[in-house]
Amino acid sequence: MGIVRPTPRPGDDEVLDARIGEDGAMQQRELGRHGLLVSAVGLGCNNFGRVGSATEGLDGTAAVLDAAISNGVTLLDTADMYGGNGLSERLMGEVLDGRRDDVVIATKFGHAEVTMPDLPVIPKGSRDYVHAALDASMDRLRTDVIDLYQLHTPDPATPIAETIEVLEELRVAGRIRAYGASQFPAALLREAAAAASAVGAQGFVSAQDEYSLLERGVEVDRLPAAVELGLGFLPFFPLANGLLTGKFTRSERPADTRIMRQRPHVADAAPWDAMEAYAAFCERRGITMLEATFGWLLAQPGLASVIAGATTPAQVTANAAAASWVPTPDDVAEISALFPA
Repeated sequence: MGIVRPTPRPGDDEVLDARIGEDGAMQQRELGRHGLLVSAVGLGCNNFGRVGSATEGLDGTAAVLDAAISNGVTLLDTADMYGGNGLSERLMGEVLDGRRDDVVIATKFGHAEVTMPDLPVIPKGSRDYVHAALDASMDRLRTDVIDLYQLHTPDPATPIAETIEVLEELRVAGRIRAYGASQFPAALLREAAAAASAVGAQGFVSAQDEYSLLERGVEVDRLPAAVELGLGFLPFFPLANGLLTGKFTRSERPADTRIMRQRPHVADAAPWDAMEAYAAFCERRGITMLEATFGWLLAQPGLASVIAGATTPAQVTANAAAASWVPTPDDVAEISALFPA
């Protein structure tokens, strides 16, 4: 894969570097401190195999993945539970067959609220479970190595030191290139780092959590902990279920969107005064709300890649292009003030 070293992070008083080069290539950023490079915009693959979506089947999934690769989106984030019983991984494995080296595959295992029918009913951070889950994911994805293997949610039944130990063994054996955490409290991220340090392990390289202008709770402790520990931060739901795409207003809400079909209360509860002020900011700058939202996120400390889902090639293309707007520190501060943490 043609990935170059990332542009060094600027200081707080500098204008941030361009994220799409003059040749049209998307910037690659280092995920944590251990050399794994990911595209500034990633693709969330939770819609692959989802019943009723445009990516429910192979053709729709292939169209979105083709668009991602064409637009330089190399980070593909999935999970064994997505699509139901591994269907997202299975579809990806079929589409990516022969193109494995073009992408960085991140998948997750061990969600506390989901039982995978092909896996043992034992603690999900335990040695035996991790091995079984990895074998199943690798088989579905048709690959002999996972680039980033993430524990989907904490497992209180297994000491984090045990999970770190088995993940490190898998990394050393070459079955995974790196491993990360998802939805971990700050204290547990620190405990995991201490456990890794005690045995000379690489440890987690990433932390994934919900983060957007409308959900800034991670700024209290989880994001600072990730920065302190040298972890790359990966935000999910960066567009707040689509509210930050610019498609929604106080009075106009597209009926054919997932949020209006399944979660209309989210739109009802949105801070529309702030949203309208944000739309005015975007208009003054001559940019879309999508560009402003991605630009603000990518300017945050420790942010490695913005993971955004998509069900059409057009959405992928728009997400990739949105990384082109680079805010000044004043822009970042002005946007932040509209949506206080």
